[in-house]
Amino acid sequence: MLLAAGLGERLRPITDTIPKPLVEIAGKPLIEYHLENLANAGYKEIVINLSHLGQLIEQHLGNGSRFGLSIEYSWEREKPLETAGGIIQALPLLGEKPFLVMNADIWCNHSLSFAKLSNEKLAHLVLVNNPEHNPKGDFAYEFGKIYNSGENYLTFSGIGIYRPELFNNLSTGKLALAPILRKKIDQQHVTAEYFTGDWFDIGTKERLLQAANFIAKT
Repeated sequence: MLLAAGLGERLRPITDTIPKPLVEIAGKPLIEYHLENLANAGYKEIVINLSHLGQLIEQHLGNGSRFGLSIEYSWEREKPLETAGGIIQALPLLGEKPFLVMNADIWCNHSLSFAKLSNEKLAHLVLVNNPEHNPKGDFAYEFGKIYNSGENYLTFSGIGIYRPELFNNLSTGKLALAPILRKKIDQQHVTAEYFTGDWFDIGTKERLLQAANFIAKT
């Protein structure tokens, strides 16, 4: 699942007429990098949630066949449902097995290949070094384990594997993901990995330019 329903307010005025996933980086819409990486990693079925200017994304990508993918869309209202809310609404499209979720407003060269999620775990998160805009990080990480508190804090990349059961007994509507994850981390139902490759959060015009300059050189 690609999370593409955000308003992109910090990228205005660009996102007044272009949804953030279609903003071009080094000559290519951001979301196309994701779709190509997913196809290369062997994924076949993609769900994309939509809200702000979502019709432009659907028109641009269609059914996904030109990427070798099958794309379905989960439409939200004018105001997005946030991460967990968007996932919960899309659950009927995501099936009963663990699924990958990625923020559409990042650029990352992770292989998107993961070990099988063990039966007792509900989520697996990809953590990265703390960027300038998030110097304190999100979660503590040590010896392959994730904690809500500790010394070595890293930033959540926006890439995770989730079991549908993570969202059991949660109703549809606007809902953040972080509190759900933190509760399950305390219960030791979440694993994590530390990714040291290249990762950009395309949240502002300055970070968009940084990513474009990097990608143009690779």
